[in-house]
Amino acid sequence: MSFENASSIIASHTITGEAVKRGASDPSLPQNDTPEQRAQRRAQINATSTQYQWTTDIASLPGVPLATHVPPDDQPSIEWWFKVLEVSIAILENVKAVLLKPIYSGLDDAAKTIIDDALADAGEIRSKVEALREKHRVAKAGPGLESSIEEAVQGADIEELKSHDSALRDILTVIIDVLKAEEAAHSRSIEAYRDLYQTLPVPGIAYTFQDDDLFARLRVAGPNPMLLQGIDRMPDNFPVTAAQYASVMGDDTLARALADGRVFLCDYTDLEVLVAGVWKGHAKYVYRPMALFAVPPGGSSLKVVAIQCGQDNSQYPVMTPSDAASEKWGWEMAKFVVQVADCNYHELFVHLAGTHLVSEAIAVATRRNLANVHPLWSLLVPHFEGTLFINNLAVETLINKGGPIDDFFGGTIESSQLAAVQARLAFDFYQKMTPVDFAARKVADPAILPDYPYRDDALLVWDAIHDWASQYINIYYSDDEAVTADSELALWASSIASEGHIVGFRPITSRAQLIDVCTMIIFTASAQHAAVNFPQRTLMTFAPAVTGAGWTAAPTDQTGHDKGEWVEYMPPMSLGLLQLSSLELLGSVYYRPLGDYRTNRFPYKPWFQDPVITDDEGPLARFQAGLRAVEARIIARNQRRMHPYVYLQPSQIPTSTNI
Repeated sequence: MSFENASSIIASHTITGEAVKRGASDPSLPQNDTPEQRAQRRAQINATSTQYQWTTDIASLPGVPLATHVPPDDQPSIEWWFKVLEVSIAILENVKAVLLKPIYSGLDDAAKTIIDDALADAGEIRSKVEALREKHRVAKAGPGLESSIEEAVQGADIEELKSHDSALRDILTVIIDVLKAEEAAHSRSIEAYRDLYQTLPVPGIAYTFQDDDLFARLRVAGPNPMLLQGIDRMPDNFPVTAAQYASVMGDDTLARALADGRVFLCDYTDLEVLVAGVWKGHAKYVYRPMALFAVPPGGSSLKVVAIQCGQDNSQYPVMTPSDAASEKWGWEMAKFVVQVADCNYHELFVHLAGTHLVSEAIAVATRRNLANVHPLWSLLVPHFEGTLFINNLAVETLINKGGPIDDFFGGTIESSQLAAVQARLAFDFYQKMTPVDFAARKVADPAILPDYPYRDDALLVWDAIHDWASQYINIYYSDDEAVTADSELALWASSIASEGHIVGFRPITSRAQLIDVCTMIIFTASAQHAAVNFPQRTLMTFAPAVTGAGWTAAPTDQTGHDKGEWVEYMPPMSLGLLQLSSLELLGSVYYRPLGDYRTNRFPYKPWFQDPVITDDEGPLARFQAGLRAVEARIIARNQRRMHPYVYLQPSQIPTSTNI
């Protein structure tokens, strides 16, 4: 297919003057084109590069390569906006109901007036959104308008929805700010935190979070299943004794467990970059604890063995599980210290740095180096839908000064930003490939660690994506020589490594390597992000279970503490509501599942156009069938598991990092 024909197809789908692209109908490699076509490809890439430019000067994430702005092609669809606004309105309805509870009866008249006015504005916005939703529903069901008129109307609707979203966020900010100012009136208790859910369902973890087995299970099926590592010797600075181990594990011995490979560690030493912050005159705390786990002989699930609240054993002694009245609450405090550390590691290292920011670098490099008739352009671009937009929004409203991370996380905002920057710039592309990562962390063997739902389900999805990438790439690359002859591919790989600052990314010299690279890119943007994003709603909205800061210093002994002291570790109620609202939104928007490839503009036409890919028995159909098989297998697994793990069911995995 010629460049002119490709251009005519692209030009037929426009919105407010900008191209709305689809995958090429006849993709080609540059070495197979005529000199004239190669020149046209280069001209198109150069033109696109004016829209997609790099910067490392974003104040919130200094040094991280990001897009300078969000081009029109990367703006979300109207369908996405409706999903976001639906969740946002539900959150504000919950906030409204919470404000009717007695805990907020102490608000003065001025505060009540501000909140009443804000909620009235939210009600008006809800009515306008419902009107737009009905308009769009009718447009989809009725006879089509002329394409250009339809798209122009939709473009105006998107801008209106965008303004409503901004207004709703401002309204929530106003309400939370009022509640922060009145914080002294709000007493903390576990029941009060549960009462923050009025019209939203209370997550199950709100009733089970003190259970030691659940605490252990979160390392393999929680928001951060990426830190646990097998060890064969105890760290010198974490001197768990044989007697302490036996007090938890009974007849098992520490020496035997280490020799068998049944001992596992979560070490939060990388949080050293965080500098403890202050909120409204109250000190916040975040530590670098160490937590030890083991699988009993013949067992399947982890058990928590010991916790040390810091890296220095002379300051923070080893603590072990205990129900004794004198030791119980010290143990609960130690678990809370770990949960705070895990929340910081999850959000800054695993979630933001390891998915959002990695995908953005590859997205920008793809747009700048691959022609839109290149087969990899068609394969990868759908997996970047919405990423530049949502990352830009996070930079402006989430990890900024005065944003939620600044408020309810333990570090100063500058140190939290630095943690994300360092994690992103240290991300090693090949070492983070899912099978490689499991092997490196010594958690790959199901005979040693049988109960690891994230590992087992992730490998199913990884293999399905790998099969898809293999079938797709082998169609367009006849052999390894075709890979090394691809000049655009070479520039793309070089750009990812140099301009994108992705550690370990290197020249691609074979089809097998290219298949692995594409699998990693697709998995990171879809499944990996789903695994670390969607637990935010079910496991992280309830602050006593997981939160970003402690509000008193870590205990230096296990004895002599009570329940009241434990509750004082938890955040102020207004920040508990802010955490709930923020993470409810981030963990509730499911937009376009993996394998559903369509454009991001109404009427959402199929993305792939090459008949070789879209044939009834072609690679796309096989990929979709493979995902259905994975779904069925995970559902069957969950029927056997004591606790279902749903985050990697393909129907629950969005195609891209778009929230």
